[in-house]
Amino acid sequence: MTETAPEKVNGHVKPQVSLLKFAPAQPSAPVVEKTEEPRRRVRIDHLRRVVVEVRTHDGYRALIRHGAYTWGGARILARRAWESRTTARHERMMRIAEASGNEELVRQWEQRAYAYRFARHRRRVELLQMVMNAPKTIATGVGAGAGVLLLLGVMLAWANHDVADVLTPITAVVEFVAWVAFIAGVIWEPLLYALPFLALAGAWKVGRGQQAAPTWALPADAEERDVVPDENAILRALGKLSIPQLNAAIKEGWQPRWVSPTTRSGNGYHTQLQLPMGVTVEMIAGKKNVLAHNLMRKPIEVWPVEPPKQPGVLDLWVADQGSLSGPIPPWPLLLEGTADYFKGVPVAVSQRGEPIVGKLMASNYMVGGIMGQGKSSLVIALLLGAILAPIVIAEVYCMAYNVDFDPLKPRLRRLVKGDDDEQVKDALDALRRLRDEVTERGKLLESLGGEATKLTRELALKDPRMQPMVVVFDEVHELFGHKEYGKEAGELAVKVLKKARKVGITLIFTTVSPTADSIPRDVTRNTSNRVAFAVGDHVANDGLLGTGKHKAGITATTLIPGVDVGTAVTFGFTSKPFEVIRSHYIARDPEKGIDEVTPVVERAMGLYDGTGPVEEAEHQAADALADVAAVLGDEQRVLVQEVLHRLAEHNPGEYRDWSPTDLKRVLEPYGAEQYKSAGRMVVSRDRVQEAILARLGDDLDDEGADDI
Repeated sequence: MTETAPEKVNGHVKPQVSLLKFAPAQPSAPVVEKTEEPRRRVRIDHLRRVVVEVRTHDGYRALIRHGAYTWGGARILARRAWESRTTARHERMMRIAEASGNEELVRQWEQRAYAYRFARHRRRVELLQMVMNAPKTIATGVGAGAGVLLLLGVMLAWANHDVADVLTPITAVVEFVAWVAFIAGVIWEPLLYALPFLALAGAWKVGRGQQAAPTWALPADAEERDVVPDENAILRALGKLSIPQLNAAIKEGWQPRWVSPTTRSGNGYHTQLQLPMGVTVEMIAGKKNVLAHNLMRKPIEVWPVEPPKQPGVLDLWVADQGSLSGPIPPWPLLLEGTADYFKGVPVAVSQRGEPIVGKLMASNYMVGGIMGQGKSSLVIALLLGAILAPIVIAEVYCMAYNVDFDPLKPRLRRLVKGDDDEQVKDALDALRRLRDEVTERGKLLESLGGEATKLTRELALKDPRMQPMVVVFDEVHELFGHKEYGKEAGELAVKVLKKARKVGITLIFTTVSPTADSIPRDVTRNTSNRVAFAVGDHVANDGLLGTGKHKAGITATTLIPGVDVGTAVTFGFTSKPFEVIRSHYIARDPEKGIDEVTPVVERAMGLYDGTGPVEEAEHQAADALADVAAVLGDEQRVLVQEVLHRLAEHNPGEYRDWSPTDLKRVLEPYGAEQYKSAGRMVVSRDRVQEAILARLGDDLDDEGADDI
């Protein structure tokens, strides 16, 4: 840059104004932004790529994973040790029970915590006392041991005639202790060095079992194929359901409250989880297929429902993989045994592998589903069990032409088949007779039972008019949907259902069309046991199981026709909100020469004709006084509870449910009732024997009077 000469004005030099000093500053920020910002973004993107590459690198993920396994396992072991020595577990369970509003469970855990503290205090006192007594105990033990060894030495010296053998036992013990010390000295140092590594290996194993590592560090198959549905697997599965409210709650740091942690239940797992605000069980049930996929299960193996008394709680049961598709045990009464109408008959196994008993007394059934899914098998199992009780009267009205019930015809009082108006009219007439039968039985029950509110075995055996009845209406939609007879049939069915349960009449309805047009809703509402095999839609599902069951997650729409044959969703068989059952199959295929039904019917006919063992006859012929004498044996006096226990073993069917009141009712008329001896209630053998002799004398007198 060239400098200019200063300008002179009137002989004076004109001051120069510096353009650099007074010129307005040029903005430099935009220039920096244009040059530096792209570079900064490039650096950030590069760092992100580096982080992602590092996190996705197998070596880095393995390092973090196994380190987290070790650290997490150590934390889990420490927590377990702390909980085993304190009441932390009790406090946690009390908080869970309190959050769920279960005051009874809270009190139970408080009592358990108190019992634990008391036992811990007693152990500490005993330990302190043992420490104080230890010197005396050790001295006594050493003295006694030395005395025994010396005694053995004297005996050995006496036998060998050598005084030196007196110290031989003591010497042997000293040498043994020296060898033990030598061996301990050899392995002690390696063991001491190995202990930290063993502890780390143990912590790593526990952490690996609990998957105590970040999700991104887990192996691909560990995240996607978590077969055991523990708490972590359930939360991951719920988080992948694409429910906006649940995703928002998880992002906001929602901490789940486990009302019931995951526990083993039969052949599956059960858990209860309190859902966050804005998330309903219906939302979860609506994503049941996705939830089952996330848990590596079929839809039939996953059941999310809401407990009746715990709103807002997800009750989740997850079956073992394939546990609902394998073979089921044969029907327990297939080869031998009798049944009892008042106790029910075995019909299926539950989703947990437990036996399911179909009650007959005070019960009725609605069975439906797509054709060929097992409806007839379940009904035939119920019928075969019913006719194995000789006092049961059975009738079948099949409004279709099929041969399912033909083998049972010899034992049925009435079998009607066909879908013509004539057969439908026969079914309507049956309902009319049942309506009159219910009224007549109510009057008889009042006259026979006095204050009895329902039919009992004793009353049924006392009067043949009160024999239990089981009536099947197969393909009942033909009856209820009939233009001429349908309305009256629906009204009659409701009347019978409401009153028949107390007088020993069991109705069984089956249908392939469980809609509101074919089955009156009042009939379903008044049915105690409802069975839904595979159905086509939620309308049919709710028509069988009840309104709203599909939305609540209790649905048979996930059952696959032709695949889940014999599997059904049921209501009323147990106290649970629902049960998934797999019905027993009693095979009958004449083309293949298989017939398991006819032998059971023949056995039932033998019982009915009196040529076979009759359970009800045993109940009728049971002589309680003689049975009491038999269980007393040669003992003079036996405690009342022991007598009841022996009676239950002697004849379970008769005496299993007996109480001291029942025993007194039998013995008191003969003056042999229980009495108090040494402050305890007992039964006297002599009194019972005298009662039997007195009764025998009365019977002989009665026979003599009849002869005269």
